[in-house]
Amino acid sequence: MEKFCRRKILKLTALSGLVTILGKNGFAQLLSLTPTPGETQGPFYPLHEQRDKDADLTHFDGHGTSALGPRILVRGQVLDTAGNRIAGALLDIWQADANGRYRHRSDRNPARLDPNFQGWAMMSSDHNGYFEFKTVMPGAYPADKDWIRPPHIHFKISKQGYRALTTQMYFPDEALNGTDLLLRNKSIAERAAMIAKKLESEGKVPIYGYNVVLELLRN
Repeated sequence: MEKFCRRKILKLTALSGLVTILGKNGFAQLLSLTPTPGETQGPFYPLHEQRDKDADLTHFDGHGTSALGPRILVRGQVLDTAGNRIAGALLDIWQADANGRYRHRSDRNPARLDPNFQGWAMMSSDHNGYFEFKTVMPGAYPADKDWIRPPHIHFKISKQGYRALTTQMYFPDEALNGTDLLLRNKSIAERAAMIAKKLESEGKVPIYGYNVVLELLRN
């Protein structure tokens, strides 16, 4: 017990010294700028081209009815490991609808497909590396008889000169996060990087913050 306490004090002292040297903002930046963990693409990446892939997934172009489910906004920034903003990064985003169904012929989920949910979006980060899109909270769905996947959004991010990243963004305070076979296989730090932060709402629409950190390609 005494050794444990001594080790803990030494660690806290070292961390305190680092905070003093870097300042609080610099210390937070140091912790946050590890590359975003990669994850499987999953089996439901869209197969067929569609005309409407804009940043509002709640409305399919040409449909008079909007998608079912609670609206959310996702806002974030694409950075490199040195904290530089990455402009013009391509973000390829897809997800299940509010019922937990993908617009994909291989999805065997018996839940009803929402025909008015866009399901797929592509956009580029702006000159400061920021991106934003509007969507619905994705539904949980059965991956197999013993595994229910929690709500999540798939991301593929690419930019010339950087290592391409495929990952999944999860939501905070979801009970299914703790039993998900993919997420629980990650370290505590990796999970923290993959779970979005809930920010202040815009009216009644919740906002989730999710930053992406890419690695530079080495020659």
